[in-house]
Amino acid sequence: MNGDEAGPGLRCLVTGATGYIGGRLVPELLAAGHRVRCLARSPGKLRDHPWAGEVEVAAGDVTRPESVAEAMRGVDVAYYLVHALGTGSGFEDTDRTAARTFGEQARAAGVRRIVYLGGLTPVGVPERELSPHLRSRSEVGRILLDSGVPTTVLRAAVIIGSGSASFEMLRYLTERLPVMVTPRWVRTRTQPIAVRDVLRLLVGSARMPGEVNRAFDIGGPGVLTYREMMVRYAAIAGLPRRVVVPVPVLTPGLSSLWVGLVTPVPASLARPLTESLRHEVVCRERDIERYVPAPPGHPIGFDEAVRLALKRVRDAQVTTRWSSASPPGAPSDPLPTDPDWAGGSLYTDRRELTVHASREALWQVIEGIGGDNGWYSFPLAWAARGWLDRLAGGVGLCRGRRDAERLRVGDSLDFWRVEEVEPGHLLRLRAEMRLPGLAWLEMYAELDGRGRTRYRQRALFHPHGLLGHAYWWGVSPFHAIVFGGMARNIAKAAARTPSVPAPDDTTLR
Repeated sequence: MNGDEAGPGLRCLVTGATGYIGGRLVPELLAAGHRVRCLARSPGKLRDHPWAGEVEVAAGDVTRPESVAEAMRGVDVAYYLVHALGTGSGFEDTDRTAARTFGEQARAAGVRRIVYLGGLTPVGVPERELSPHLRSRSEVGRILLDSGVPTTVLRAAVIIGSGSASFEMLRYLTERLPVMVTPRWVRTRTQPIAVRDVLRLLVGSARMPGEVNRAFDIGGPGVLTYREMMVRYAAIAGLPRRVVVPVPVLTPGLSSLWVGLVTPVPASLARPLTESLRHEVVCRERDIERYVPAPPGHPIGFDEAVRLALKRVRDAQVTTRWSSASPPGAPSDPLPTDPDWAGGSLYTDRRELTVHASREALWQVIEGIGGDNGWYSFPLAWAARGWLDRLAGGVGLCRGRRDAERLRVGDSLDFWRVEEVEPGHLLRLRAEMRLPGLAWLEMYAELDGRGRTRYRQRALFHPHGLLGHAYWWGVSPFHAIVFGGMARNIAKAAARTPSVPAPDDTTLR
């Protein structure tokens, strides 16, 4: 079938489906009539997405040729939406290897088109002077263009949409700081684009003519400085006018630490975002519109993009967030089923309570934990642990929740990741804070033999080395306060849930 014919749906492979853009692209491709296969390292993270039953899921990694080859079988269009940013000093090598593997396997499988979302690069700046983030994005684009498979590279600057890292950074900086002493990059011009336009162009790129093999600059209709974006955000959000004072002494490194303290975006992610703002990034052409014409009302302007994003946030309809993908270096091992897993120790703290409330009320409290609701015990200790994690380069407590009421497998939840959800029964969280080992927290809503509601809680820790053992024994004296208090307060909160009779007491076992 010719690539520019509007015929039957294409078979599309989406990498990065657990991430911010990939998780939103999948339903857009399905709505356009395409068939979708997702390549994911952890397929379970896709299980609870609304579209999970409509796609194929292949387990694998873009750095493993055999898994990419299997995922490419029968594919017409392959979307490359992954990167190794922040995995360490060798992330550029990892990106390079993964892109080559992807291109080689796409060519071998007879894929008709590769589509890649990269970063907009500044005009006239030598590649060696670009930030490592932009330099790697540019190199990946070149590798895919040279793969022998017709490739579309879309190059975007700041993406504005609910849950995007760029939007969250803008939002929290503006909302939390009425007076800001800022680095020079707030005066750099950039061309933001609404996430809806990014998705529209990604979907439209699937049917480009076969002879097209090039990069396209994509952006919204306006060119703004970061300072102008903050001022306009404040006006749209109904905030008093912000005072922004740029100073020359804040380097990208210091800026990233500052952003990491003020916003949910950790310094490890804030640094490449701020480094990318050192140079002006403005579209040099709009050739993409020759192949994917803009419908009425598109591209969406900055003000409207912010309004749409804020409405999604306020209506609790944020489908994916920047934290949808696990942070680099985060543990991903599943909970061990054997106490002597890997021949080592598995420390456990167990709590059980009889709860004078319905099982449904208890589950409502369990599923609503974290974010604005907190962790039901010793808030100062949780806050201190979150700040320590941020100072150590971790994610801390600032990520909050994607949805105020519902959780799904793969969601980030403060410094945890949802590993398993059995609605009405089990919530299992895997720790993503900096620890000398692996940790999990389980919460159960159950009925005992007499039909009474029971709350069961397990905290598990698998230490790494002597430091891991020392860590567990060092914090274990506080478990009665932290974990015991959590169990009691969750039970009390369930008993206070509307329409549930208030208990006389709570029995601790």
